[in-house]
Amino acid sequence: MPHFYAECTENIREAANLPELFAKVNQMLADTGIFPLGGIRSRAIWLDTWQMADGKQDYAFVHMTLKIGSGRSLEERQKVGERLFALIKTHFADLVAQRYLGLSFTMEELDPVLNYKSNNVHHLFKTKE
Repeated sequence: MPHFYAECTENIREAANLPELFAKVNQMLADTGIFPLGGIRSRAIWLDTWQMADGKQDYAFVHMTLKIGSGRSLEERQKVGERLFALIKTHFADLVAQRYLGLSFTMEELDPVLNYKSNNVHHLFKTKE
């Protein structure tokens, strides 16, 4: 953990430049020092069917979710959330200036018990330390 999801309307696939956003997000999350590098993942979910507002414009939206494991303080989570949303708004600033675009972001803390995972990538980064 953490896992970053971007649900995006198909009409901004090229302009959204998600590979660049994901590189920035992953680096920012790693730089916090509170998330293991081997668990950081970002992904896109492209929506080919949606309705937004009255449907009369070429609206678009990106809803982003950061899912994290439990155990971080509210202060840490809030600091990460504010920093991440600022990064997101900066990334999409030009697109917001050009079209109708809704941006939203939420952070979800996963249940500390009902959260199962297996990941051998962590070992790669532990051996480098």
